[in-house]
Amino acid sequence: MLKLFKTILKAGTPVAKYPFAPYEVNHDFRGKPEYNADQCIACAACTKACPANALIMETDLASGTRRWEISMARCIFCGRCEEVCPTRAITLSPTFELAVTNKADLYEEASFPLAACGECGDYFAPERLVSLVQDTLKQSATPLPEHDRLQLCPACKRRRSMLAQENLFISRDLQPADQGENA
Repeated sequence: MLKLFKTILKAGTPVAKYPFAPYEVNHDFRGKPEYNADQCIACAACTKACPANALIMETDLASGTRRWEISMARCIFCGRCEEVCPTRAITLSPTFELAVTNKADLYEEASFPLAACGECGDYFAPERLVSLVQDTLKQSATPLPEHDRLQLCPACKRRRSMLAQENLFISRDLQPADQGENA
């Protein structure tokens, strides 16, 4: 019996004193995703990579905003959102205590304005994404002659590209269908 007590004293405490003392987690522990909306460019890479569909990105063209939302109830803490985020706006923290009394506390959201096209006025991309591309091009060694093309939606870019081509027979391809049949 004395030998058993000696063994117990050598072994120490067999369980953690959690919740009365903080629980130490490993440095590579994947806990609650921490989101920094100031760094986010609303590119939606995280929403495409999330296998649990815990991340949602909705674009409202009528109001010109893009809404980002994460549901901690659906998150499986896989870390894919952190891996694919180009600006490191999402990082997995060591926080693992996610119990809440209100279900609405499990959701986090942010809203981002969209850039309007310089010609037609339609919304086409997040303003932060467009400004990031502009800043990257300014810092690059090869200057691009048409920086104003970044302010155009894909339809207006396509129209400009078609009109700029020298070998395009514009009168045939761009005239209305009823005039083409009579000619």
